[in-house]
Amino acid sequence: MSQNIILSDLQINHIIKRIAYQVYETFIDEDSIIIAGIASNGYILATKIAKEIEQISAIKVNLCEVKINKQNPNSEITTSISSDEYKNKGLILVDDVLNSGTTLIYGVKHFLDVPTKKFKTAVLVDRNHKKYPVKADFKGISLSTSSKEHVTVVFEKDNSYAYLE
Repeated sequence: MSQNIILSDLQINHIIKRIAYQVYETFIDEDSIIIAGIASNGYILATKIAKEIEQISAIKVNLCEVKINKQNPNSEITTSISSDEYKNKGLILVDDVLNSGTTLIYGVKHFLDVPTKKFKTAVLVDRNHKKYPVKADFKGISLSTSSKEHVTVVFEKDNSYAYLE
């Protein structure tokens, strides 16, 4: 299959900055927030967004890695921080690609067991093939693709990109 680049490194960096400003505007009254990234690419994206937020604001960002079995999302979901650390805080759940919505909805469900102040979602690419009623509050781009096409996001040290195959 051929690779069609849909986002270059420069475009991804611009999207991360834009999402960081949107998060800042949404959580402007908060001293600290939790950014929870779904392993592995969602966590990488969450880290990049967190870094940008800390550069543009005084909001303290606590990063959380969320591990979800994407083949069996009903199995146990684990987080790198305890539920006490995100209780009554603003939280953003981050993933790289929103495809069917399965991973994101199970991630949201996990965090709903603990009360949060404000809960938002962020993705780099929204594919518009949802099985579940979940949406990205902050998104890089929306793509209308066929269900046979696949979006891959690659995060490398000096060159990140997303392609469609």
